[in-house]
Amino acid sequence: MEDVAKLAGVSISTVSHVVNETRPVAQSTLERVRAAIEETGYTGNAIARSLVTGGTMSLGVAMSLLANPHLAQLIHAIEAEATAAGYQVLLGDTLDSADGERAAVRRLQARRVDGMLLTPAPGDTSTLEQLERTGVPAVLVDRVSHKIKLDQVGAENIQSTSALVSHLADAGHRRIAFISGVEWMTASEERTLGYRLGLGRAGLRWDSNLVAGGGAAIDDGVLAMRRLLTVPERPTAVITGNGAMTAGAYREARAHGLQIGRDLAIAGHDEVDWAEVVQPGITTMAHPVDEIGRTAVRLLLERLKDRERPPETVLLPPVLNHRGSCGCPVDTPDAASAAGFAEL
Repeated sequence: MEDVAKLAGVSISTVSHVVNETRPVAQSTLERVRAAIEETGYTGNAIARSLVTGGTMSLGVAMSLLANPHLAQLIHAIEAEATAAGYQVLLGDTLDSADGERAAVRRLQARRVDGMLLTPAPGDTSTLEQLERTGVPAVLVDRVSHKIKLDQVGAENIQSTSALVSHLADAGHRRIAFISGVEWMTASEERTLGYRLGLGRAGLRWDSNLVAGGGAAIDDGVLAMRRLLTVPERPTAVITGNGAMTAGAYREARAHGLQIGRDLAIAGHDEVDWAEVVQPGITTMAHPVDEIGRTAVRLLLERLKDRERPPETVLLPPVLNHRGSCGCPVDTPDAASAAGFAEL
Protein backbone atom coordinates (compact mmCIF):
# COMPACT_ATOMS: atom_id res chain seq x y z
CA MET A 1 0.00 0.00 0.00
CA GLU A 2 2.96 2.32 0.67
CA ASP A 3 4.28 1.64 -2.84
CA VAL A 4 0.87 2.48 -4.34
CA ALA A 5 0.66 5.69 -2.27
CA LYS A 6 4.15 6.85 -3.36
CA LEU A 7 3.49 6.06 -7.02
CA ALA A 8 0.14 7.89 -6.99
CA GLY A 9 1.41 10.79 -4.88
CA VAL A 10 -1.26 10.35 -2.18
CA SER A 11 -1.44 9.25 1.44
CA ILE A 12 -1.77 5.63 2.54
CA SER A 13 -5.21 6.44 3.98
CA THR A 14 -6.37 7.65 0.56
CA VAL A 15 -5.28 4.35 -0.99
CA SER A 16 -7.17 2.55 1.76
CA HIS A 17 -10.33 4.54 1.03
CA VAL A 18 -10.07 3.73 -2.68
CA VAL A 19 -9.44 0.02 -2.12
CA ASN A 20 -12.12 -0.42 0.53
CA GLU A 21 -14.57 2.16 -0.89
CA THR A 22 -14.94 3.71 2.56
CA ARG A 23 -14.89 7.39 1.47
CA PRO A 24 -15.36 9.23 -1.82
CA VAL A 25 -12.20 10.70 -3.40
CA ALA A 26 -11.72 13.07 -6.32
CA GLN A 27 -11.98 11.45 -9.75
CA SER A 28 -8.43 12.44 -10.73
CA THR A 29 -7.09 10.98 -7.47
CA LEU A 30 -9.14 7.83 -7.96
CA GLU A 31 -7.68 7.34 -11.44
CA ARG A 32 -4.08 7.85 -10.21
CA VAL A 33 -4.56 5.33 -7.39
CA ARG A 34 -6.14 2.77 -9.70
CA ALA A 35 -3.31 3.21 -12.22
CA ALA A 36 -0.76 2.70 -9.42
CA ILE A 37 -2.60 -0.41 -8.23
CA GLU A 38 -2.53 -1.79 -11.77
CA GLU A 39 1.17 -1.03 -12.18
CA THR A 40 2.25 -2.53 -8.85
CA GLY A 41 -0.14 -5.51 -8.96
CA TYR A 42 -1.38 -4.65 -5.47
CA THR A 43 -4.16 -6.97 -4.27
CA GLY A 44 -4.50 -6.00 -0.63
CA ASN A 45 -4.23 -8.30 2.35
CA ALA A 46 -7.58 -9.92 3.04
CA ILE A 47 -6.25 -11.72 6.12
CA ALA A 48 -4.92 -8.54 7.69
CA ARG A 49 -8.14 -6.72 6.83
CA SER A 50 -10.18 -9.48 8.45
CA LEU A 51 -8.28 -9.03 11.71
CA VAL A 52 -9.38 -5.40 11.73
CA THR A 53 -12.95 -5.74 10.48
CA GLY A 54 -13.75 -9.13 12.00
CA GLY A 55 -14.95 -10.39 8.61
CA THR A 56 -13.37 -11.76 5.45
CA MET A 57 -16.11 -10.86 2.95
CA SER A 58 -16.17 -14.54 1.99
CA LEU A 59 -18.89 -17.18 2.02
CA GLY A 60 -18.25 -20.90 2.38
CA VAL A 61 -20.13 -23.37 0.20
CA ALA A 62 -20.15 -27.00 1.39
CA MET A 63 -21.65 -29.34 -1.23
CA SER A 64 -20.93 -32.64 -2.93
CA LEU A 65 -19.13 -32.23 -6.24
CA LEU A 66 -20.44 -35.57 -7.47
CA ALA A 67 -23.91 -36.08 -5.97
CA ASN A 68 -25.39 -32.77 -7.14
CA PRO A 69 -26.20 -32.95 -10.88
CA HIS A 70 -26.83 -29.19 -10.97
CA LEU A 71 -23.69 -28.17 -9.06
CA ALA A 72 -22.17 -26.02 -11.82
CA GLN A 73 -25.43 -24.14 -12.37
CA LEU A 74 -25.99 -23.74 -8.63
CA ILE A 75 -22.44 -22.52 -7.94
CA HIS A 76 -22.67 -20.06 -10.84
CA ALA A 77 -25.86 -18.56 -9.37
CA ILE A 78 -24.38 -18.43 -5.87
CA GLU A 79 -21.16 -16.80 -7.03
CA ALA A 80 -22.97 -14.24 -9.18
CA GLU A 81 -25.16 -13.13 -6.28
CA ALA A 82 -22.28 -13.14 -3.80
CA THR A 83 -19.98 -11.20 -6.12
CA ALA A 84 -22.66 -8.57 -6.69
CA ALA A 85 -22.71 -8.08 -2.91
CA GLY A 86 -18.91 -7.85 -2.69
CA TYR A 87 -18.26 -11.36 -1.36
CA GLN A 88 -16.03 -14.14 -2.64
CA VAL A 89 -17.00 -17.82 -2.53
CA LEU A 90 -14.91 -20.69 -1.14
CA LEU A 91 -15.99 -24.22 -2.03
CA GLY A 92 -15.63 -27.37 0.08
CA ASP A 93 -16.54 -30.85 -1.16
CA THR A 94 -18.65 -32.83 1.33
CA LEU A 95 -18.38 -36.08 -0.67
CA ASP A 96 -22.08 -36.40 0.21
CA SER A 97 -21.13 -38.13 3.48
CA ALA A 98 -21.38 -37.14 7.13
CA ASP A 99 -17.61 -37.34 7.64
CA GLY A 100 -16.91 -35.42 4.45
CA GLU A 101 -19.43 -32.76 5.43
CA ARG A 102 -17.85 -32.38 8.87
CA ALA A 103 -14.38 -32.01 7.37
CA ALA A 104 -15.52 -29.53 4.70
CA VAL A 105 -17.27 -27.32 7.25
CA ARG A 106 -14.19 -27.32 9.49
CA ARG A 107 -11.93 -26.35 6.60
CA LEU A 108 -14.21 -23.48 5.63
CA GLN A 109 -14.48 -22.26 9.21
CA ALA A 110 -10.68 -22.33 9.43
CA ARG A 111 -10.67 -19.94 6.48
CA ARG A 112 -12.76 -17.58 8.61
CA VAL A 113 -15.72 -17.41 6.20
CA ASP A 114 -18.42 -14.98 7.32
CA GLY A 115 -21.23 -17.45 6.65
CA MET A 116 -21.94 -20.79 5.05
CA LEU A 117 -24.18 -22.32 2.39
CA LEU A 118 -24.60 -26.05 2.87
CA THR A 119 -26.30 -28.91 1.04
CA PRO A 120 -26.68 -31.51 3.82
CA ALA A 121 -25.23 -34.98 3.33
CA PRO A 122 -27.48 -38.00 3.99
CA GLY A 123 -27.55 -39.49 7.47
CA ASP A 124 -25.86 -37.91 10.47
CA THR A 125 -27.11 -34.37 11.24
CA SER A 126 -24.56 -33.59 13.97
CA THR A 127 -22.76 -30.98 11.84
CA LEU A 128 -26.01 -29.13 11.15
CA GLU A 129 -26.93 -29.30 14.83
CA GLN A 130 -23.54 -27.87 15.76
CA LEU A 131 -23.95 -24.97 13.33
CA GLU A 132 -27.38 -24.29 14.82
CA ARG A 133 -26.12 -24.58 18.41
CA THR A 134 -23.08 -22.33 17.93
CA GLY A 135 -24.98 -19.68 15.96
CA VAL A 136 -22.87 -19.90 12.80
CA PRO A 137 -24.67 -17.99 10.02
CA ALA A 138 -25.69 -20.79 7.67
CA VAL A 139 -28.30 -21.58 5.03
CA LEU A 140 -29.30 -25.06 3.89
CA VAL A 141 -29.52 -25.20 0.10
CA ASP A 142 -31.67 -27.54 -2.02
CA ARG A 143 -32.05 -30.19 0.69
CA VAL A 144 -34.13 -28.76 3.52
CA SER A 145 -34.91 -30.23 6.91
CA HIS A 146 -37.68 -28.99 9.19
CA LYS A 147 -35.85 -30.64 12.10
CA ILE A 148 -33.01 -28.12 11.90
CA LYS A 149 -33.62 -24.49 12.87
CA LEU A 150 -31.52 -22.81 10.18
CA ASP A 151 -32.42 -20.65 7.18
CA GLN A 152 -33.24 -22.91 4.23
CA VAL A 153 -34.17 -22.67 0.58
CA GLY A 154 -35.28 -25.42 -1.80
CA ALA A 155 -37.98 -26.54 -4.19
CA GLU A 156 -41.65 -26.98 -3.29
CA ASN A 157 -42.43 -30.69 -3.27
CA ILE A 158 -46.01 -31.47 -2.19
CA GLN A 159 -48.10 -29.71 -4.82
CA SER A 160 -45.55 -30.37 -7.58
CA THR A 161 -45.59 -34.13 -6.94
CA SER A 162 -49.37 -34.08 -6.72
CA ALA A 163 -49.40 -32.37 -10.11
CA LEU A 164 -47.25 -35.14 -11.62
CA VAL A 165 -49.73 -37.74 -10.35
CA SER A 166 -52.65 -35.75 -11.78
CA HIS A 167 -50.82 -35.41 -15.09
CA LEU A 168 -50.39 -39.19 -15.36
CA ALA A 169 -53.90 -39.95 -14.11
CA ASP A 170 -55.37 -37.60 -16.70
CA ALA A 171 -53.44 -39.55 -19.33
CA GLY A 172 -55.37 -42.67 -18.26
CA HIS A 173 -52.95 -44.31 -15.82
CA ARG A 174 -54.45 -46.05 -12.80
CA ARG A 175 -51.41 -47.97 -11.52
CA ILE A 176 -49.04 -45.10 -10.73
CA ALA A 177 -45.94 -46.08 -8.74
CA PHE A 178 -43.57 -43.87 -6.78
CA ILE A 179 -39.83 -44.23 -6.14
CA SER A 180 -39.10 -42.18 -3.03
CA GLY A 181 -35.84 -40.53 -2.04
CA VAL A 182 -33.58 -40.68 1.01
CA GLU A 183 -35.77 -41.38 4.03
CA TRP A 184 -34.39 -38.71 6.38
CA MET A 185 -34.81 -35.88 3.86
CA THR A 186 -37.77 -33.57 4.28
CA ALA A 187 -38.08 -33.41 0.48
CA SER A 188 -38.65 -37.19 0.35
CA GLU A 189 -41.35 -37.00 3.00
CA GLU A 190 -43.03 -34.09 1.21
CA ARG A 191 -42.95 -35.83 -2.17
CA THR A 192 -44.47 -38.94 -0.64
CA LEU A 193 -47.20 -36.76 0.84
CA GLY A 194 -47.69 -35.11 -2.55
CA TYR A 195 -47.93 -38.52 -4.19
CA ARG A 196 -50.70 -39.58 -1.79
CA LEU A 197 -52.43 -36.23 -2.23
CA GLY A 198 -52.35 -36.65 -6.00
CA LEU A 199 -53.80 -40.15 -5.77
CA GLY A 200 -56.65 -38.85 -3.65
CA ARG A 201 -57.38 -36.01 -6.04
CA ALA A 202 -57.45 -38.50 -8.94
CA GLY A 203 -59.72 -40.92 -7.05
CA LEU A 204 -57.01 -43.60 -6.94
CA ARG A 205 -56.33 -45.94 -4.05
CA TRP A 206 -53.04 -46.01 -2.15
CA ASP A 207 -51.21 -49.30 -2.68
CA SER A 208 -48.01 -49.89 -0.68
CA ASN A 209 -46.83 -52.33 -3.36
CA LEU A 210 -46.51 -49.38 -5.72
CA VAL A 211 -44.10 -47.48 -3.46
CA ALA A 212 -40.40 -48.39 -3.57
CA GLY A 213 -37.82 -46.94 -1.20
CA GLY A 214 -35.21 -45.24 -3.28
CA GLY A 215 -32.24 -43.11 -2.37
CA ALA A 216 -30.22 -40.55 -4.29
CA ALA A 217 -28.18 -42.57 -6.81
CA ILE A 218 -28.69 -44.32 -10.15
CA ASP A 219 -28.35 -47.75 -8.58
CA ASP A 220 -31.15 -46.88 -6.14
CA GLY A 221 -33.42 -46.20 -9.10
CA VAL A 222 -32.40 -49.48 -10.73
CA LEU A 223 -33.20 -51.55 -7.64
CA ALA A 224 -36.47 -49.73 -6.96
CA MET A 225 -37.69 -50.19 -10.53
CA ARG A 226 -36.65 -53.85 -10.46
CA ARG A 227 -38.87 -54.43 -7.43
CA LEU A 228 -41.82 -52.53 -8.91
CA LEU A 229 -41.68 -54.65 -12.04
CA THR A 230 -42.15 -57.80 -9.94
CA VAL A 231 -45.51 -56.61 -8.57
CA PRO A 232 -48.25 -59.01 -9.82
CA GLU A 233 -50.19 -56.16 -11.40
CA ARG A 234 -47.25 -54.00 -12.33
CA PRO A 235 -47.52 -50.20 -12.63
CA THR A 236 -48.15 -48.51 -15.94
CA ALA A 237 -46.51 -45.28 -14.77
CA VAL A 238 -43.69 -44.40 -12.36
CA ILE A 239 -42.75 -41.13 -10.65
CA THR A 240 -39.14 -40.80 -9.46
CA GLY A 241 -37.77 -38.66 -6.65
CA ASN A 242 -34.70 -37.23 -8.41
CA GLY A 243 -32.78 -37.17 -11.67
CA ALA A 244 -30.30 -39.91 -10.79
CA MET A 245 -33.08 -42.34 -9.88
CA THR A 246 -34.89 -41.40 -13.09
CA ALA A 247 -31.82 -42.59 -14.99
CA GLY A 248 -31.72 -45.83 -13.01
CA ALA A 249 -35.44 -46.49 -13.45
CA TYR A 250 -35.21 -45.74 -17.17
CA ARG A 251 -32.27 -48.10 -17.61
CA GLU A 252 -33.93 -50.95 -15.73
CA ALA A 253 -37.21 -50.57 -17.62
CA ARG A 254 -35.36 -50.72 -20.93
CA ALA A 255 -33.44 -53.78 -19.69
CA HIS A 256 -36.82 -55.50 -19.26
CA GLY A 257 -37.69 -54.70 -22.87
CA LEU A 258 -40.24 -52.01 -21.99
CA GLN A 259 -40.76 -49.09 -24.35
CA ILE A 260 -40.90 -45.85 -22.37
CA GLY A 261 -44.04 -43.86 -23.07
CA ARG A 262 -45.88 -46.86 -24.46
CA ASP A 263 -45.39 -49.83 -22.11
CA LEU A 264 -44.40 -47.70 -19.11
CA ALA A 265 -44.66 -43.98 -18.43
CA ILE A 266 -41.90 -42.26 -16.45
CA ALA A 267 -41.89 -38.76 -14.95
CA GLY A 268 -39.62 -37.42 -12.26
CA HIS A 269 -38.31 -34.59 -10.15
CA ASP A 270 -35.20 -32.71 -11.34
CA GLU A 271 -34.38 -31.67 -14.87
CA VAL A 272 -31.53 -33.77 -16.28
CA ASP A 273 -29.14 -32.98 -19.13
CA TRP A 274 -30.21 -36.00 -21.14
CA ALA A 275 -33.98 -35.44 -20.76
CA GLU A 276 -34.33 -34.14 -24.32
CA VAL A 277 -31.65 -36.40 -25.84
CA VAL A 278 -33.38 -39.76 -25.33
CA GLN A 279 -36.47 -40.76 -27.27
CA PRO A 280 -39.00 -40.15 -26.00
CA GLY A 281 -37.87 -37.21 -23.90
CA ILE A 282 -38.33 -37.40 -20.14
CA THR A 283 -41.16 -35.46 -18.47
CA THR A 284 -39.70 -33.68 -15.44
CA MET A 285 -40.46 -31.23 -12.67
CA ALA A 286 -37.51 -28.86 -13.17
CA HIS A 287 -36.35 -27.22 -9.97
CA PRO A 288 -35.50 -23.49 -10.17
CA VAL A 289 -31.77 -24.01 -9.52
CA ASP A 290 -30.67 -20.45 -10.33
CA GLU A 291 -33.26 -18.88 -8.07
CA ILE A 292 -32.49 -21.35 -5.29
CA GLY A 293 -28.82 -20.34 -5.38
CA ARG A 294 -29.48 -16.62 -5.50
CA THR A 295 -32.14 -16.77 -2.79
CA ALA A 296 -29.79 -18.76 -0.55
CA VAL A 297 -27.13 -16.04 -0.78
CA ARG A 298 -29.69 -13.33 -0.05
CA LEU A 299 -30.91 -15.24 3.01
CA LEU A 300 -27.35 -15.62 4.27
CA LEU A 301 -26.57 -11.92 3.81
CA GLU A 302 -29.74 -11.04 5.70
CA ARG A 303 -28.65 -13.41 8.47
CA LEU A 304 -25.27 -11.68 8.68
CA LYS A 305 -27.06 -8.36 9.18
CA ASP A 306 -29.54 -9.68 11.74
CA ARG A 307 -28.49 -12.80 13.60
CA GLU A 308 -31.48 -12.68 15.94
CA ARG A 309 -34.27 -12.97 13.41
CA PRO A 310 -36.24 -16.26 13.31
CA PRO A 311 -35.03 -18.88 10.78
CA GLU A 312 -36.78 -18.68 7.41
CA THR A 313 -37.65 -21.46 4.96
CA VAL A 314 -38.24 -20.52 1.31
CA LEU A 315 -39.77 -23.08 -1.07
CA LEU A 316 -39.75 -22.20 -4.76
CA PRO A 317 -42.14 -23.83 -7.28
CA PRO A 318 -40.70 -26.18 -9.93
CA VAL A 319 -41.75 -26.02 -13.59
CA LEU A 320 -43.32 -28.95 -15.47
CA ASN A 321 -41.35 -29.87 -18.59
CA HIS A 322 -43.80 -32.00 -20.55
CA ARG A 323 -42.20 -34.55 -22.87
CA GLY A 324 -43.08 -37.94 -24.36
CA SER A 325 -42.06 -40.31 -21.55
CA CYS A 326 -45.43 -39.87 -19.85
CA GLY A 327 -47.14 -41.37 -22.89
CA CYS A 328 -49.33 -38.41 -23.82
CA PRO A 329 -48.96 -36.07 -26.83
CA VAL A 330 -46.25 -33.52 -26.13
CA ASP A 331 -47.76 -30.82 -28.34
CA THR A 332 -51.00 -30.70 -26.37
CA PRO A 333 -50.79 -29.14 -22.89
CA ASP A 334 -52.47 -31.17 -20.20
CA ALA A 335 -55.08 -28.68 -19.01
CA ALA A 336 -56.00 -30.52 -15.82
CA SER A 337 -52.37 -30.89 -14.82
CA ALA A 338 -51.64 -27.26 -15.54
CA ALA A 339 -54.68 -26.19 -13.55
CA GLY A 340 -53.65 -28.39 -10.63
CA PHE A 341 -50.12 -27.06 -10.58
CA ALA A 342 -51.38 -23.49 -10.81
CA GLU A 343 -52.26 -23.86 -7.12
CA LEU A 344 -48.59 -23.29 -6.41
